[in-house]
Amino acid sequence: MSLILFACLLDLTFGDPVYRLHPVRLIGDLSALIERQFFARGWNERWGGIAHGLLVISAVFAVWLGIRAGAAWIHPQLALLWDLYLAYSLLCLRDLLEQGRRVLRNLDDLPAARNQLTQLVGRDTAPLQRDGIVRATIESLAENLTDAVLTPLWALCLFGLPGLLAVKVISTLDSMIGYQNQRYQQFGWAAARSDDFIHWLPARLSVLVIALAAALLRLHPLLALRTAWRDHALLPSPNSGWSEAACAGALRVRLLGPVWRNGQVVNERFIGNSAWPAELDATDLQRALTLILVCYPLALALGLSWQ
Repeated sequence: MSLILFACLLDLTFGDPVYRLHPVRLIGDLSALIERQFFARGWNERWGGIAHGLLVISAVFAVWLGIRAGAAWIHPQLALLWDLYLAYSLLCLRDLLEQGRRVLRNLDDLPAARNQLTQLVGRDTAPLQRDGIVRATIESLAENLTDAVLTPLWALCLFGLPGLLAVKVISTLDSMIGYQNQRYQQFGWAAARSDDFIHWLPARLSVLVIALAAALLRLHPLLALRTAWRDHALLPSPNSGWSEAACAGALRVRLLGPVWRNGQVVNERFIGNSAWPAELDATDLQRALTLILVCYPLALALGLSWQ
């Protein structure tokens, strides 16, 4: 429990450390290296993707345990510090909130706000006006609440550092090769399906956490529950719609709306009741940031209760 609490405190205080040798970057480098070797040998089918994922996870665990053993040989406390460093590096709530705050600070300068938004979303940002920028930012915050915050935190609480390492490796692999394109249609299948699996339960539990946070903030907890149940399937992902729809209900706003990718409109539907506002502004984004922040101690308390 001490490891979890200290790691969360470091994350909230200092944020995700940004440097070339960050563990997630190294995992990405390892994945790319093994991928090149596999493709060079023609191992680019579904079974190759499965083997690639198992090899990356095995290598990451071997490095963690090897360094830990060496640190423990020098002094037992060094092994604990190594575990704390990894746990802190792989939790990223403050970094997520800071990215949202950068968009908020730049809302009066639309080109700058769009540029900041590219750090959060993969859609085209050039067509977005102020309200669209705010909606897209809130959607990304809500989606990443599950992917980047709740799943890693609860994995750490339930399975310790091995669980946290496993989910971060899977998430990294999905972000690199889990695409439905010609190169990764088969090779990335395992990464994409594994990512869907690890986030399945946290995505649905996120609705309860968001609703409770909404109640504490005197927002709209019942609307969070109803909207999540009704509108979660509006998104193609099996998981992201739950937290996004719950946040829309909690804030009583419409999200999603027109979405452009590669110059084409790929969505025009809204999440939320048609009577709710969709022309959102800085106040709405600030409320969303506060909502996400309040979710964290609630999620932490829930995770610690499982130990």
